[in-house]
Amino acid sequence: MRIRLLKNGRFYTGDRQQPWTDAVALVDSQIVAIGQAALAWATAPQTRVENLQAAVVLPGLVDAHIHLMWYALSLADLELRDLSREALLAVVADAVTAAPPGGWIRGRGWDQTLWVDTRFPTAAELDRVAPHHPVLLIAKNAHAAVANSAALRLAGLDVVAPDPPQGRFGRTANGALDGMLFEYAVDAVESVIPEPTVAQVAAAIRAAQPRLLQKGLTGVHDVDGGPAFSALQLLRQEGALQLRVGKYVRLEALDGLLEVGLRSGYGDEWLRFCGLKLFVDGALGARTGAMLAAYAEEPENTGLLTLEPDALRAIARRAVAGGLALAIHAIGDRANRLVLDVLDEVQPLNPTLRHRIEHVQLLSREDLPRLAQLDVVASMQPVHAPHDWAMAERYWGARCTLSYAWQSLLKTGARLAFGSDAPIESFDPLLGLYAAVTRRHERDGSPGPEGWQPQERLTLTDALKAYTWGAAYAIGQEHCQGRLLPGYFADLVVLDRDIFSAPPEALLETRVQRVMVGGEWRYTA
Repeated sequence: MRIRLLKNGRFYTGDRQQPWTDAVALVDSQIVAIGQAALAWATAPQTRVENLQAAVVLPGLVDAHIHLMWYALSLADLELRDLSREALLAVVADAVTAAPPGGWIRGRGWDQTLWVDTRFPTAAELDRVAPHHPVLLIAKNAHAAVANSAALRLAGLDVVAPDPPQGRFGRTANGALDGMLFEYAVDAVESVIPEPTVAQVAAAIRAAQPRLLQKGLTGVHDVDGGPAFSALQLLRQEGALQLRVGKYVRLEALDGLLEVGLRSGYGDEWLRFCGLKLFVDGALGARTGAMLAAYAEEPENTGLLTLEPDALRAIARRAVAGGLALAIHAIGDRANRLVLDVLDEVQPLNPTLRHRIEHVQLLSREDLPRLAQLDVVASMQPVHAPHDWAMAERYWGARCTLSYAWQSLLKTGARLAFGSDAPIESFDPLLGLYAAVTRRHERDGSPGPEGWQPQERLTLTDALKAYTWGAAYAIGQEHCQGRLLPGYFADLVVLDRDIFSAPPEALLETRVQRVMVGGEWRYTA
């Protein structure tokens, strides 16, 4: 038995009855006492006492929506975030000079809405700098990509290739492929890229963990498919997981899950199987999020559904009856309405399951109260709002009053769980907290001092709750994760300043000093 007393700290417990305490006692991986009761443990001969020098300490922060495998593997990709079209092409050209003959060049993070002309990139542009190497560049929103001609040829795509189900190829005026791939059309090219092995994915995640810990994350909810779950199990078996993982798997795993009877909640405190991740629409940036009314500037475009209603109902019924909670991606107001309708129908099949909608980027006024009524968790990513506001205003117009509607959802009684969608956005939870309380871009303060749709700003304590207890609630762990109370996991984050008394801008300068997961210091600055 290992006993530790952390004293002289300013511990924010997350508990409404006793939000602050000055001491926490730990036995092995669990908190056993706080305050005066914790100080009593100082007399035990085996107790190790640590003085935190009045530092502010938070419950461990959890990223409730991350693509862990994708992020880990993407560390080897070209970083295209915030680059102009010309700079992107220059980066690809440099990569060609270093790549082996015929080797794939992959990149991520480009955003054409930041470019002067805002048009999508093309295969012809990539061909000029990479005529012989296959190139695939994923957009920031991850719902579109651009490939060059070499990549299209390897994928067997020619000028007459038809659009795939739930996807679309970009085309020139004469109907030829222009290199743009939307939604499931991206799979046509990705499918010919050699998939990493389980061991390679495990190695990448192992190497990425210190980066997550450094930002104060003690847990994540991973929504990747492919070999991600197998890799995480390998790391757990080796004792190599340093932060807690709640795992959602993709639709292709459904038959196997039902066959072996794997249900939500299986696992342990380090790796917990949570349920099934589904997609019902696309993204705002690609204008493929499913809308009740057309996108501004595109009167014929209401987005697309990647699962038709009947198919979604059938899948949801099978999954819920088999004990699987659902985490469903929905961006547009039509997609969110469809998901709420389906969850309302299937909930009686297994009322104890915790379902969630991922992103909830736009709701209709009629659907706003339904998440609370159905106890559906709103799994949202606060950094999206200040990064997407100009695009949302352009394409959604007046509908934006219920876009990224955190405060409105809270007022209805809905539960929020905050994440990042990394690697699409930064996984830094302090940046997420800044976005949640200001709704301003961290670099230029846009759109102004009050933030975008300021009525949706959160208090710091409400935003913290979404990163702690709310994330735990989403996977049924609210009794042991997300607060600094007796009986909870000893997961905590020590900061270099008091974020509660400082202005919101201080969040951008705050640094994590130490991170404890399971009673062990996993990171020290």
